[in-house]
Formats: sequence, structure tokens, C-alpha cells
Amino acid sequence: MSNPYAGLTDYLAFHRVETNYQQRTENRLDISKLRSAHNLLKESTFTPKLPEKGYCHRGLYININTLEVKEQPVTQEMKDIFIGGRGFGLWQLWHAVTPSTKWNDPENEIVISPGPLSGITQYPGSGKSIVVSISPQTDIPIDSNVGGYFGPLLKFSGYDFLEIQGKSEKEIIIFIDGQKGIIKIEECPLEPLDSHILAEVLTEMYAEGEGDRTNISVVSAGSAADNSLIGMLNFSWFDKRRGCIRLKQAGRGGIGTVFRDKRIKAIVIRGPEVKGDHNHPVDFETIAKTGIKLHKELRALDPSQCVMRRNGTAHIVEIMDAYDLLPVHNFQYGSHPETHKIASYIWDLRCTQRTSDGCWYGCSMSCAKGADGLTLRTGPYKGDVVTVDGPEYENAAGLGSNAGIFDAEAVLELNFYCDTYGICTITWGTICAFVMECYQRGILNKERTGGLELTWGNWTADLELMHQMARGEGFGKIVGLGVHKMKHIFAERGWGDPKLLDDIGMENKGLEYSQYLSKESLAQQGGYAMTNKGPQHDEAWLIFMDMVNKQLPTFEDKAEALYYFPLWRTWFGLNGWCKLPWNDVSPKDNHLRHEPHKIPEHVENYLAMHGAMLGTHITVEDMLNQSARVYNFQRIFNIRMGKGLRIHDRAPYRSMGPVSKEEYTSREDRYDQQIRDEMGQDPAKMSLEERMALHRTWRTDRYEKLTDAVYKRRGWTSNGVPTIDRIKELGIDFPEVLDVVKPLLS
Repeated sequence: MSNPYAGLTDYLAFHRVETNYQQRTENRLDISKLRSAHNLLKESTFTPKLPEKGYCHRGLYININTLEVKEQPVTQEMKDIFIGGRGFGLWQLWHAVTPSTKWNDPENEIVISPGPLSGITQYPGSGKSIVVSISPQTDIPIDSNVGGYFGPLLKFSGYDFLEIQGKSEKEIIIFIDGQKGIIKIEECPLEPLDSHILAEVLTEMYAEGEGDRTNISVVSAGSAADNSLIGMLNFSWFDKRRGCIRLKQAGRGGIGTVFRDKRIKAIVIRGPEVKGDHNHPVDFETIAKTGIKLHKELRALDPSQCVMRRNGTAHIVEIMDAYDLLPVHNFQYGSHPETHKIASYIWDLRCTQRTSDGCWYGCSMSCAKGADGLTLRTGPYKGDVVTVDGPEYENAAGLGSNAGIFDAEAVLELNFYCDTYGICTITWGTICAFVMECYQRGILNKERTGGLELTWGNWTADLELMHQMARGEGFGKIVGLGVHKMKHIFAERGWGDPKLLDDIGMENKGLEYSQYLSKESLAQQGGYAMTNKGPQHDEAWLIFMDMVNKQLPTFEDKAEALYYFPLWRTWFGLNGWCKLPWNDVSPKDNHLRHEPHKIPEHVENYLAMHGAMLGTHITVEDMLNQSARVYNFQRIFNIRMGKGLRIHDRAPYRSMGPVSKEEYTSREDRYDQQIRDEMGQDPAKMSLEERMALHRTWRTDRYEKLTDAVYKRRGWTSNGVPTIDRIKELGIDFPEVLDVVKPLLS
């Protein structure tokens, strides 16, 4: 396919590091032409203001159908119960939709909220915000965390959340000028959709001078979000050192698809120049001292611990491989002899090390790595030289090993096109692994894929499938529906056994699994399938505690971990934090502390900063209760929308154990030993089929027992419904909340 924006990419040449930004954008006539085609649909004014104690006490509501723009109050009750971030997003969404609302109904919303501690420049990892919507994939609320500058700049312009509702009849850009106090909704017919061009064009268009570019952040999707259910959102920031735009992603659940269904091309914020005291905390000195302590830890200890400052999260690729946890060939296997080709030392060499790579001011963890100078080999931007933001571990594993692709440049190209097209990389990795296994097992063939040979490792076919999806063509249109819907389509067409498709289709609640092999970690099986939004590791990553370190021997131990860690990680999403500085570096004496897996000194840091920001002291128990209110509210929200019960927490068997004979024989000694030790039987007296059937019974029974233990610890019924006592204890016993659960408790 020819590139319809060749004239733009000639001079923008996104991320062309050898070319100066000013030289890339010196052709002002093209930018002017795009700008002159804009049609102002609505202009409003507001009074910019900075937060006090982390809150602005107001949100911004925009209806893009009626063009209504108004401010929403942030009440004390909202702050006490829902805190910010995910909590504010869920609360606003709850009041916007009904139980029958579908993802593409006008009343569905996109809510972006940064949280009261977001935007701190003294402590690493404080640039996060949460995006909430009804998901096209799951039909329930999805929350997706994202870095970049948008969330903090929104708050420093004067708003604790941005709430967008309605559908536009025209392609629009929403522009929020937090310096001048102007909000514009503009028709924008000419700008391209793909994020790597659009973000750079709009940064140049709305910045007032070279020094203003760092005050601009663009939210956009991409062409694939128009033609699939798996679209994601890119949040931009201007990288002064590279002289180009960088992107971070709100990836999960198809929020980018909602964005494009509303015909939003971009949201642009122009915030004030950021200063260290913009949040106006009660005790700035404590925040500064706590941050200095962690900065020192990172500089001293990161080189000997997780090496985040050089490799980002991709440092664990070979570690996962060594422990049989790296997803290979659709989660069939946990390691591969070619893993070294996409291991951390490759990314150490491939990513630019001469520059700091934080995605918000002051983040000395600097894990937002960038691989400069990639020449694209396929697609509409073939021949362009680009920078790729990543790869993260999830991208290296999902786009790489899970599809049998061990070509680093191919992984980078897949990563780039996922980003610019607006595709969740985790979702795409699991989707492609599923269709490749279907091809392996004869469920798919060249006739059914339109000529694509979707064999393991065929990265050119993988990319062509992605390009098809971006164009809305061919087999790519089916793939863009996601694993859950593909399973039903393939079964209805008689292409495969429905039971096998259910076993190997790695999705729960309609959301694809993220990239860790959970077969030997019962706690992680629960950490995936018992999530509120679907199987995403940001709620509970317990594999090492459970499988490697053997710290969770009983069902009760696992249930306690599946109580604490989802609530602790929820707290990050309420306040605007990235979780990586919590546990990807740890103090020297951490091993001497009680419950070292919780990194207690860092937990104390966060509680201290919360108190320093708001002026109120909280304990760990208070923190857990803050999160439990939102966590249980989201569970009830799921029930209101038609999910959220025990049946929806069931896991595909591939996540629990060996589906195929090949899987079993690849670990035959381990599985046979488990029959002896755990099941008290002699595998030598059984056929392979009998041993596999015995494992299935044992493993599914363990999962059901774990489910019982987790529900009991969370204060839920055996069907997964929060009890009235638990709801009242948490203070979320609003009449409309009780109305949802009472019919299920009678």
C-alpha cells in the first residue's frame, strides 16, 4: 500500500535521529495547510489553576455530540472513597452508562484521570494516569494505565479528570490550552491517523515556539483502531534530547477503538511549564527527601539488580526463559534455544544508551527505552528510519517468542507498527500466537487466511496481517476481533473443535493474556483470571513468589497474596504512580525486613509521600481499604454490566496445564513426578492420554479450591459477589450499588 502522507513523512521523518527537529518541520506550508482546513466547532474558556494538596477539585466534561463543555465538581466524598485515577474514572463512568450500554453507544465515555500524587517530579514513576471506558473486547469497564505527559499536564492545567461522552459526526481534535484557559473542539479533515506522524504534526501545530514543545502532549490512536476491537491510545511527550516525539500506551481493552468510534482524531493539551512544587503539597520537604533516597538507590543498586536504566523491562527475557516462564508458541512452552537472539544484551546494544529515558520529569529509573535508527522493511512507511519506544518485556515476549519470532529487528518493526497503528502489543502478541497455533493444527490454512502462511516465526506474514487489519482488509479484519470472538467464528465455520479452541485460546472475560507462562503457578493463574478487567499482570504478578521462591505453599497463603497485591497495585492506579520503582529496585537490607517480597521500605515511602501531599497520615491497612473500596466497586460494576461472577473467572486450560501431547512430553519428567508426589499414583501404569486427563482433573480442581479461598478472603460469596456486610464495611453501600448485588444474594 502506498503511503498517502508521503509528503508529510518526507519532512517529518518521525524519529529520524540524524536529522534536526527544526529541519524536519521547516516546511510550514504543509502544517499551515492542515491547520487552515480546521473548522472551529466550539470554543470555551476556563480559569487555569494549579492543584492544592494534589487536587484541583474539578473535572472537565466534554460532550462531542452536543458540544457541551462544563466543569464537574470533585467532592470530598469522591476524594474519600474513590481517591483519583481509576477510582474517579469508574465513578464518572458508572453515572454515564446503564446496564445495557454497549461500547459503541454514545453514552459510553472515555475518562482520563491522573490521581492526587501524579506529577510529582521528585520521586521516580509519578507521571501515570488511568484511562477508563466500557471495553469493546470485554463489554465491562476497562482500566489502562499510561505514562507520558498528558495526565500531569491536565492536572496542572486545572483538572482532576477529563470525561468525554457522545459521538461526533465529524473528525475532531479537542485542544485544551492550560496556559491561556481555552478549550477548542475543531473539525480536522486532513491530518493522518497514525500516531507517529499525527503526534508530531500536532505538537508543532499547537506549540507556541520551540521551547513550548515540552508543554504539549497528544492523545491519539491510529488506523488499526478504526478497523479492529483492539485499538489502544498513544500518549505523547517531546523528547528534547532526541528532538522528537515519544509515545507511551494505554493499551488494554480496546479504548483506542472507542476513541476512533467517537471520531476523535486527537486530544491535545498545552500545559504550563512544569515546576517541582506544582502539586502544592502540605510537606514538600518530606517528598523531596524521600525522592532523593530512592534516586540514590537507583544509581547505586540498579546496575546489579534489574538494570532498568539500560534495558527497561526487557531485562527479564532470559530470566523468564531460564525458569520455563517465557511464552513460546502460544504459551505451549516456557523456553526456546533461540531466546538469546531477543535477550537483554541484544536490547542493551540496540537501545540508545547516551540519553536519559524517563517518560516523566524526574524519573531516574529511566526505563522508557528507545531503539533509534530502525529502517522499516514493510508497510506504508517502508524505508523510513524510525525510533521504536521499547521493546518492553511484554513486547519482546508477545511479539517475539510467543509467535516463534527470534529476529530482533522484526520484533522492533512489529512494535513500531503496533504503536503507530494504535494496536495493543500484548493483545496482538497473544492473538497472533493463537492464530499461528490454529495454523499449526490445521484449524487454519492458506485458503482460510487469504494466502498468509501463518507459521511459527514468519514475521513477514505477521506484519502483513497487521497491515491488513490497519487497512480493514482480508483475514486481518477477523483477527482484529480478538481471540474470544475468533474462537466462536472458527467453531461456527466448522474449522476446529470448540473444546480445543477454548483450551488454547488465551483469553478471559474477552481480554487476551499478558506474556507469562502460568502453568506451574497456581497463584498466577488466579492472578490472571480473577482480575476485574481480564488477565493483565498489573494486578497480581506472583509467579516468582509462588513457583520459584515457594513462599505461598497453601491455598490460604495464595489467597492472602491475591488479596494484598491486587489492592496494593490498585493503589498505584488511584494515585498516579508507576509500580516499577516499588519493586524493580530494592534496598540493600530488604532481605532482612519482615515480608521482604512487599519491599516494605518502599511501601513506607509511598505512605509518607501520601501524607506529605494531603496532610493526613495513613497506615498500610488504610491504604488497603482505600483500594478495596474501588476494587469491590469495580467488581459490582462488572456485575451490573453482565459479568463479574464465578463463571467469568474461569481460566483457559492452557494457562493451567498441558493441552497437547507435545506440551506434556516436553516436560514429561516434571508432570510424571507430580503424578507420583501430588496425586499418589504411578504414571508408569498409565497411557499418555490417561496421565494428561489426570493432570487436567487435578489442576482444575486446585483452581476451584483456590477460587473458594480467594473469594472468602475478599469477603465475597462463593459466586464471587461482594457481600452486603463487606460493601457496608467499605462505605460503598450506595442504594444503586446495593440494587445490583441484592438479587444475587437472596
